[in-house]
Amino acid sequence: MSLVGFVASAPELHFTKQGAECCRLRVGVEQWCREVNGEFTKLDPTFHDMVAFEGTARETHARFHKGDSFVASGYIHEYEVESRTGVGIVKEEFVARKIGHNANRTDYVVQRGRHAAPERPLSPVPEPPPIAI
Repeated sequence: MSLVGFVASAPELHFTKQGAECCRLRVGVEQWCREVNGEFTKLDPTFHDMVAFEGTARETHARFHKGDSFVASGYIHEYEVESRTGVGIVKEEFVARKIGHNANRTDYVVQRGRHAAPERPLSPVPEPPPIAI
């Protein structure tokens, strides 16, 4: 499952009871409505809880800021919490296994690592043949 949205709150790094790194944040998802005439109307965004663990948690906390656009893959985790009245409430959060900035909305520079393929010299482009008249 994938989720495309924007970071609505600053990512917070925590640790689970077992000592695993955990990053929590609120995310927004833009909503659009297609009109009868084919045009789109922008609606209010929906907001959701997102969580990431271990390496993904570290990278999310280090690289993302409020307002950043992202694309994430993962799954929805449902869990139950007790309300103030003692009634169980089912909540859900998106668990991001992988996350990156949305290339359609983010300007960035890729810094190739040492494992990247070495740069190849460009081959000259041959001139097109002359047009016979």
